[in-house]
Parts: sequence; C-alpha cells; structure tokens
Amino acid sequence: MSFRLRVFALVLLVAVAATAATAWLTLRQVTGQLRESAAADRQSVARITGELHAYGSTHGTWDGVAATVRGLSRETGQRIRIGTGSQGQIADSDALLGRDPRPGGTAPPLLVDPRPRLDLPESFDPGSLAKVTGTMIHEYAAGVTYAACLTRAGHTVTVRPGKYGVPVLGDGGKAPGAPAGSASCARAGSVSNAVERENYAATAVCRATQPPALHRCLQRVFTERTAAVGPQPLTVRLGAVDDAGQTLAVGPTALVAAGVAAAALACALLLSRAVLRPVRALTAASRGLGEGDLGRRVPASGKDEIGELGRSFNRMADSLQDSEERQRRLVGDIAHELRTPLANLRGYLEALQDGVLEADAELLDSLHEEVLLQQRIVDDLQDLALAEAGALTYHRRSLDARELVEACRTAHSARAAAAGVALEVMGAGPGTVRLHGDPDRLRQALGNLVDNAVRHTAPGGGVRLELEERDEMVRIAVRDTGSGIPAADLPRLFDRFWRADASRGRATGGSGLGLSIARQIVADHHGAVEVTSEVGVGSVFTVVLPAPRGGAGSGTRDQQGTLDP
Repeated sequence: MSFRLRVFALVLLVAVAATAATAWLTLRQVTGQLRESAAADRQSVARITGELHAYGSTHGTWDGVAATVRGLSRETGQRIRIGTGSQGQIADSDALLGRDPRPGGTAPPLLVDPRPRLDLPESFDPGSLAKVTGTMIHEYAAGVTYAACLTRAGHTVTVRPGKYGVPVLGDGGKAPGAPAGSASCARAGSVSNAVERENYAATAVCRATQPPALHRCLQRVFTERTAAVGPQPLTVRLGAVDDAGQTLAVGPTALVAAGVAAAALACALLLSRAVLRPVRALTAASRGLGEGDLGRRVPASGKDEIGELGRSFNRMADSLQDSEERQRRLVGDIAHELRTPLANLRGYLEALQDGVLEADAELLDSLHEEVLLQQRIVDDLQDLALAEAGALTYHRRSLDARELVEACRTAHSARAAAAGVALEVMGAGPGTVRLHGDPDRLRQALGNLVDNAVRHTAPGGGVRLELEERDEMVRIAVRDTGSGIPAADLPRLFDRFWRADASRGRATGGSGLGLSIARQIVADHHGAVEVTSEVGVGSVFTVVLPAPRGGAGSGTRDQQGTLDP
C-alpha cells in the first residue's frame, strides 16, 4: 500500500471516530441554544427598530437619537450603527460607549422609515381625495418641521393620532434649562401659500386615475412631497465580527477533544517509523549537498511516495553534480577558445614592438582575422546568455518563409562556393509560406545551421535547404552530405562549446556556440530543432515552427513589452 493510502486510511479512521463522538453532543447542545439565541435576537431587533421608529415619528428628526442608541445598546448587548443616505453614519454605539469601533457584522442592514402612510377613505371621489392629500402634505410638513425645531430647542414633543393616518405633533413643554423657542418653532413650521399650491398641483395629476391606482398615485405624491422635510429612512446595522455569542458547554467538548488527541497521537507514532527515518536521511544528505558534497545520495527503496522522494533527491543531486561539471568544462572551454587568438595577437604585437616584423598588409589582415574571431566568440556568448536568460529582444512580424530561405542561401552562397560545396534550395517556389517572428533572429539561427553544414561537408558535396508546410507547421530542413554525427554524440550536439572534433582544430569547427544559439532562438519562437544523422551519409537539421493563425501579422509584443508593427 502506498504511503498516501496509509496516511489517508489512518486520518479517515480518526475523522470517523471524532465525528461519531461529537455529533450527538453538538446536535443536543446547538439545537437548544440556537432556538434561544434566535428568539432573543428577534426580540432585540424588534425592540431596537420599534424604539427608533417611535423616536423618528415623535421628534421629526434624528437629532438627539444618540442617547436612545446608547441606551438600547446597553440593554440589548447589541452593537448598533445607524445612518441615512444623505447624512451618512449618525451614531455608533461603540463610540458612544467609549470603545474603539469594531468591524461591522455580516447581517443585512434593517430599514426604519418613520414617515406615516396616508390612509385615504375608499368612498371619496378622486377630486376630494386629491384635495385631502394636498392638505395632509402641508399639515404633515408643517407639523414635522415644528416638531424637529422643538426637539432641537429641548422641548418635549407630543403626538396624537390625526386624520388619515397623519399624526398631529405638538409642544409638550420645555425641559429644565432648555432655551425658549416655541414661538420661533411655530413660525418655522408654517407653510407658505406657494408651497401649498404646489402640493395641490402635484396631487391634481392623480385625478385622472381610478382606485386602486389612484390611492397608489396619491401615496407616492405624499411621500415625494414630504421627503425633504420628514426624517429620512434610517439604515440600522447590528452586530460586530467579534461578537462572542453563545458558547457550548466546555466539559463534554473537552472530553471528546482529549479522545481525538489520543487517537491522533497513536496514529502519529505509527507513522513516525515509516516517515521519520527516511526524512532524517534526506535531511542529512541535503545538508551535505548544501555544503558542497555533491556526491551525497540517499537509499531509496519502496514504491510509495517516500521512496519516490528519495529517488527524486538522487536525480536532483545527479543533475547538480552534472551541472557543476558542465560549468567547469564551460570555464575551461572559454579559456581555451580565447587563449589561442590572444596568444597570436600578443606574439605578433610584441614582434612588431621589437621590430622583428614589419606591419605589412598580410600581417595586418592576419591580426584583423584574429580580432574578428574573438569578437565572434564574445558576440555568440552574449547572444546565448541573453537568450537563455529570456532577455534577448525579438521584433516579431509577419514574414514569408520562402524569402527567409532564399536570403539565407544568398548570404552563404559565397562561403559555400569557396569551400566547393553546392548550396541549393528546394520547396521554395511561388507562393507565400507565412511565419510570425523576428526575421533577423530566424535568419541568424538558420545561418548557423547552414554554416555548420558547409563546414562539415567535403568539397564536391552539397547542402540543401528544404521548405515544407505541413500540419499547421513550417519545416525548414538543412540537409548536408557531410561526414555525419555518431549516435552517441547526438545528445551533446547542442551543448555550449561542444564539438565532435576532440582536437578542437580550427579547420573542423567554429566556436561551438552556433547550434546552441540556433536552438534557443527557435525555442523562443515556440519551435524546435530536430536532428537526424548517419555517419558517412550526412546530417539533417530541421527547424520546426508553428504557422501563424489569422491576425498574427497585425503586430505583437516582443519579450521586452514593446509593440512592433
């Protein structure tokens, strides 16, 4: 059985036991407590909204409501926040009780609208109902403005039922120490004749309708005309995220938790023998690996995940060791590649300095050739480093693969002729073979392959560029009749500085970077370089690139984020 299945089985056993032991306890306690909590919450909500509604109906304003909010919070234990759409937040019980305001709870807000609902008789004709509604509008507007003024002046407001559901608000007397203001409030509560005419004109619009649409129209006019003077609908938010609420009994819960902990401890002891031993070995090996001992390995046995982890660690260590070896070889290869031209340059320059040689044209050409060789190596190293780091800039656009192949043939025809090698193109007849990419970089990659093929083809041989479009892929093959590559060397063919010629002679190889650069450029174009070879027959390097779909030629972003046309 795999390690994952063993762990799953043990955890499942603990989970089932814990669930069975706690289910009855949880159901018994939670059911009763939820009933009690829900009933208490409903009573609290009803009391809070009822008193706030009474306050708004009585006072005609929300001024001074903070004292009511503070008292309700103390009595119900609820965190209360109230506000209106126009005023924003009016009061917060946390701030009123001297606490730091807590984040609000997740319960939906409640709406408290203290404005009266007009109760019109069914028997009146439309004209009378419209006139009654206009009268009630300015009577309620005057009354609620008067009550709000009395509240701000410290007076008590009396409320008694009025006609058609509109309450009558009056002066109930001045509180001790409050300033006098009843007369000024009476003047503030008066409604001008112009406003009364506007009210009657607004209700006259509804006369053309019949009940019950008439009553709805008049109710809407009443609400709209009194919205500016009456108290705005109040939004009430209850609760906070850290409200403790009711808790379960501690004793039975602790007993069940202790049983579950004991079962988990037993499972942990069973797992420790299977897990800790290989983990300790992995820890010791990884510590040694971090200290530079790349030869450390761990014993990997078994077919479960622990065994696979050990084998993965060993593969990682092998990869690190191989990478370290390749890095050492790379440094040695770079030193080897630069030593010979630098030695030649130094020798000739010292000979010129000592007067042993004269600076004739042939010598200067030789020195220039050595400088170009070093420049080629440095440029190739820089291109390869940028490409492998993903920082090589590509200016992509729509291009014709046929033109790309022809340009490559033209660029290398002189070198091929000088080497006695025939360079030809097949499959690049009339028509367009669309590609999307950087034409200069693709020409560089294809040129490296052609240059490599010409170098390894004897005089009298041939190099052929073959273009084909198949299965939504564009294939450009470079086929030569050279010496071929042994099968054992194919895996290392694209390694940096690797050459089949172990002597590293100049006649049989370049810098050893061309194939690496070509493969990286093609990979950055979402393609691949395939190679087949037979010793004594020749080699075929095939660049496989995806054919663009509709719209690719309209412009795309390169790796550095610039948009090329």
